[in-house]
Amino acid sequence: MYSIALCDDDERELDIIEDFLTAYLKSNETDEYKIDRFKSAEELLERITEREYLPDLLLLDIFMSGKTGVEAAEELRRQECGTLIVFLTTSKEYALEAYGVDALQYLVKPLDEERFFHAMEIVFQQMKKAGEEQIVMKVAGGGIRQMKPDDIVYCESQKNYQMLYLDTEECRVRITAKEMWEMLEHFVQFSRCGRSYILNLNHVISVEKEEILMDNECRIYIPRNVSAEFKKVYFSYYFDS
Repeated sequence: MYSIALCDDDERELDIIEDFLTAYLKSNETDEYKIDRFKSAEELLERITEREYLPDLLLLDIFMSGKTGVEAAEELRRQECGTLIVFLTTSKEYALEAYGVDALQYLVKPLDEERFFHAMEIVFQQMKKAGEEQIVMKVAGGGIRQMKPDDIVYCESQKNYQMLYLDTEECRVRITAKEMWEMLEHFVQFSRCGRSYILNLNHVISVEKEEILMDNECRIYIPRNVSAEFKKVYFSYYFDS
């Protein structure tokens, strides 16, 4: 499911952008998407920061009353938001600022279908690539965190919370162990270890009788039978693939 945000303070422009976008998505037989419309940068930022909303793609006008699109993008980047941004504007004046916030495309209005479709081809290729390389999680206490799967060393279940041990920090996520596994099982480097742990096999240093040593120097103590079962998975990952 692609989550796409449109932000422009002109209702007619929002209609035009949505029509172009819908036509592109239908022409590419993209069925799973959701489009949200915002009439100001402030409304968009409030939704992202307070309601745990994180679009995959943002089509953002630059010249708006209140905060400009560039100011909104700068704030999103300060929050480490990796949403792909396409700027829409009537002027080329802000092109340099646009690329300063890693905007993927910069389209000058009035839009035409050929330029818009070409830009979306580039954007959706990037979105597919980003989707393969990153996962998004809602962290305890509010907020959304993007991370690369290989940054996760291991996960430990704590009832309805999961503690994620990353390369340089810890992150608490309010989901069940089942939901966490459904999110990670598509990545071949992850394996369950008993009921409480999901381990990234790329971060395992050794598997002993009753403990597993990770490359962040954490030791995971588990029953001997669980260790024996996990050892088979670990060796299969490295030597049978």
